[in-house]
Amino acid sequence: MSQSIEITESAQEYLADLLSRQDVEGIGVRVFITQPGTPYAETCLAYCRPGEEEESDERIPLEKFNLFLEKHSVAFLEDAVVDFNADRMGGQLTIKAPNAKMPQVSEDSPLEDRVNYILYSEINPGLAAHGGEIRLIQLTEDNVAVLQFGGGCQGCAAVDVTLKQGVEKTLTERIPELTAIRDVTDHTDTTNAYY
Repeated sequence: MSQSIEITESAQEYLADLLSRQDVEGIGVRVFITQPGTPYAETCLAYCRPGEEEESDERIPLEKFNLFLEKHSVAFLEDAVVDFNADRMGGQLTIKAPNAKMPQVSEDSPLEDRVNYILYSEINPGLAAHGGEIRLIQLTEDNVAVLQFGGGCQGCAAVDVTLKQGVEKTLTERIPELTAIRDVTDHTDTTNAYY
């Protein structure tokens, strides 16, 4: 079994039972993390019918089913534990992934992970004093980072200065592949604005 994730005996039994009810030969479980390395990271388990796994997934054969780990999530699944605790209500499947929110970025990391790392480790701590934060909404095919300013940044009169002089400069210096930075936030909503 991979070092990165532990599926307890009770969790394997529970998942095997769920899978058997799907009535699909060879169905497995796929684990992935959305927005890994950020405060918004979510660890997800999904049914994985034959052919639904990605070629780059790490395949772990368990006793009753195959486990597939999404390639970019593997580093963030270090020390993760999937457990099942039976109780009178049936029980609960729990997923503990202590490293899911930890930035783990290198030169080889996907562009999205590198942008998020800089946002969460360098840019957002400075904005937090004003109750603001920035999230990466999407990366376009031509490497434009589309950002959303939230909290106190929304409706702030200085946001254009912050975007142009601070955020854009930092991101483009640190990640030369980025061609531009765009802002999707509607700055006419001043409900949380900090002046």
